[in-house]
Amino acid sequence: TARNLKDFPLPGSMTRDDRVRLENKMMAAFQELIDRPDYGGRYYSLTPGNPNFIDEDTYNELVAAHIMFKNMDNDRYLTAAGIAADWPYGRGCYVSEDRQAIIWVGEEDHLRIMSMQRGTVLNNVFDRLKGMLDLVERIDGLEFAYSPDYGVVTSCPTNLGTGMRASLHIPLPNLTADGTDKKAKEIAGPLGLSVRGVGGEHTPIGADGTVDISPRARFCITEAEILVSLYNGIKLLAEAERNAG
Repeated sequence: TARNLKDFPLPGSMTRDDRVRLENKMMAAFQELIDRPDYGGRYYSLTPGNPNFIDEDTYNELVAAHIMFKNMDNDRYLTAAGIAADWPYGRGCYVSEDRQAIIWVGEEDHLRIMSMQRGTVLNNVFDRLKGMLDLVERIDGLEFAYSPDYGVVTSCPTNLGTGMRASLHIPLPNLTADGTDKKAKEIAGPLGLSVRGVGGEHTPIGADGTVDISPRARFCITEAEILVSLYNGIKLLAEAERNAG
C-alpha cells in the first residue's frame, strides 16, 4: 500500500535534499520496527555515504529476490514525471528478519508498505500488512497525506483512495501457451483484474507462464472489497486455466 508524508512534496516535486531528508527521517522511524522481535531486520540504503549503503552485488540480489525496486532511471514514465530524479539518492528499503515485511522508500511514492509470503490464504498476508501499517502510522513524527474527499494521496491518480494494491503470482501455462498474456487478459479484464509480468509493470510474463494478477480498482472501494475481488477473480481464472489444458 502507498503512503506519502504530509510534510514533504510528492516525489515528482522533490529535490535531492528532500529525498535524503525523507530517507533519514524514515530510517529513524524504522528503528521501532527493527527493535521489535516480531519484525527485526534492517534498512538497506542506495544513497552514497549513508551508513546503511549497500554495494551493487547486494542491490542486485535484493532486486532478484523481488525485495528492492529496480533502477528508476530505466523507467521512462517515472523519469518523465520527475519521480526518478536524483537516483539513487534518498532510495532504499526496510526488510524484516523473515523478509515478509518490506517498506520501499523513495520509489513512486514516499513509502510502499508491503507484506509478501508464499501460500494460498490471502487473509494471512492482509492481516500482516494491516498490523504493519497500523504500527507505522502510530510512530511519532509521521503524518501521512490524506484527503477527506479522495482518501490516501498518491503520485498516480489510479492509486488514490485506499492506495492498496493486492496481487498474487500464479502460473497459467495453458492460458499463456502462446508466450503472451493475451488470453489471460481477455478473461481477467471483464473481472476487473489486471495482468502483468512478475517483475512489475511493462515486464514480460515468467518463462513458466507465471503472471501477476491484481484488482484494478483502488478508488471508491474498501480494502476488504479489493481482497474479495482478487479471490473471486482468481477462482474464475483457475477454472479457465484447467479448461484450457
